[in-house]
Amino acid sequence: MPAYDLDHHGDREVGDGLVDLAVNVRLAAPPDWLRAELAGCLADLAAYPDARAAAEAIARRHGRAPADVLPTAGAAEAFTLLATAFRPRHAVVVHPQFTEPEAALRGAGHPVHRVLLPASAGFVLDAGLVPAEADLVFVGNPTNPTSVLHPAPVLRGLLRPGRVVVVDEAFLDAVPGEPESLAGERLPGAVVVRSLTKTWGIAGLRAGYVLAEPEVVARLRAVQPPWSVSTPAAVAMAACSGRDAVAQAEGLARTAERDRAVLVAGLRELGVEVAGEPRAPFVLVRLPGAARVRLALREAGYAVRRGDTFPGLGPDWLRLAVRDPATTRAFLAALAPLVGG
Repeated sequence: MPAYDLDHHGDREVGDGLVDLAVNVRLAAPPDWLRAELAGCLADLAAYPDARAAAEAIARRHGRAPADVLPTAGAAEAFTLLATAFRPRHAVVVHPQFTEPEAALRGAGHPVHRVLLPASAGFVLDAGLVPAEADLVFVGNPTNPTSVLHPAPVLRGLLRPGRVVVVDEAFLDAVPGEPESLAGERLPGAVVVRSLTKTWGIAGLRAGYVLAEPEVVARLRAVQPPWSVSTPAAVAMAACSGRDAVAQAEGLARTAERDRAVLVAGLRELGVEVAGEPRAPFVLVRLPGAARVRLALREAGYAVRRGDTFPGLGPDWLRLAVRDPATTRAFLAALAPLVGG
């Protein structure tokens, strides 16, 4: 099995003075109303955190019961809890995708079977590639780094007795209308992982959650460190799950969709191959000499995400975060001479 740097993430690409197209956090800072909520909880930091109100707010947001919700210190903690709580005989990670699920499984001592979706098919999920004996399956939707959104019926088709299917929906709230989501359904064996850090600019706060059957939530809670979700993170979860916040997230998603169209059109005008049908606030591109291009872009003042650390990709792939049109056009102007456009 080829070796990949599973611990490499976009934040390693970013440096002082560089325009950041490597990290998928959409906002440079939390909005004013969220900062006010966070500032208001500072007087309560002497008390131990209590995430029950956050779980109730998340449950209302998705039409679930509070027993279906486990707040976590970001999506990364959720993957570690899943790898710790379960003892799979045949764990499968559908790649290319976010590398933390595989890293968590390997860290817990589990062998991992990789299912590699081909670029020739647009990285679209083919349920037939998942072995019948798989009892713990991880898949992203929309998937990082491919930006592909898989149909909900295909994801439901992965469910079967004795199998747990984990769907990473960290970027689903960045897709207008949140289509193909399983978050609002209690399905036997389905686990949905969500993150609030991408949309709300709070990666440093670590705020995410799991939606699953109560039995699964209890199993994960049993291995979760006490008070892993801080008071500010719990406050942010409750605030970002309210009706007004969800409506604002929808507006941000529509803006991101328009901004992505500018990036995709510009890339195609330069003759750069854009993978699949992008639906998330980032795109995956393939171009010869991508490593050279990435370094040249750094010299020009832009940080982009290398793709060769994702299983299933190689040195000719880069991931580009969607930014505002002015930033995108300036980036495309810097890219043009590097790709012969």
